[in-house]
Amino acid sequence: MAIRKIREEGDEILKKKSRPVDEVNEKIQELIDDMLETMYKANGVGLAAVQVGVLKQVIVIDVDGESEPLILINPKILKEKGQQEVEEGCLSFPNKFAKVIRPAEITVEALDRNGKTFKVKAKELLAQAISHEIDHLNGIVFIDKILPGTLEYVDPNKNKKE
Repeated sequence: MAIRKIREEGDEILKKKSRPVDEVNEKIQELIDDMLETMYKANGVGLAAVQVGVLKQVIVIDVDGESEPLILINPKILKEKGQQEVEEGCLSFPNKFAKVIRPAEITVEALDRNGKTFKVKAKELLAQAISHEIDHLNGIVFIDKILPGTLEYVDPNKNKKE
């Protein structure tokens, strides 16, 4: 496993659409493992392959750090229900946070890391994280969706001891 460089604001790859994965092979397994390691190292809850420079429809998510991470390959949202106004950040936009509207509940179909099709129903934070990462696969970043006047920059050096 290896930590990969997270592409940040201004990198044109973040605006590109990711391609479906044709075959879940060793290369995809290695990508998944690297993405998980990279996400955990950066203290994130989700990461899309495009964020590490790979235009493939692969997402890793771990919203609680307790259960197995969720791996979604070629995810498709089948159903959305309700809305929630949530505050978001993004590993590709360090120290920026804003409010966005996301579905309150979603049903998604995807392949797991073994290439088997499955469905997941998600609510609240998990629905938010999945929606955020699927947007990445379509070249949409969270600042494209922010509610006016809600963007904040948090100085990472602010509470550090000298």
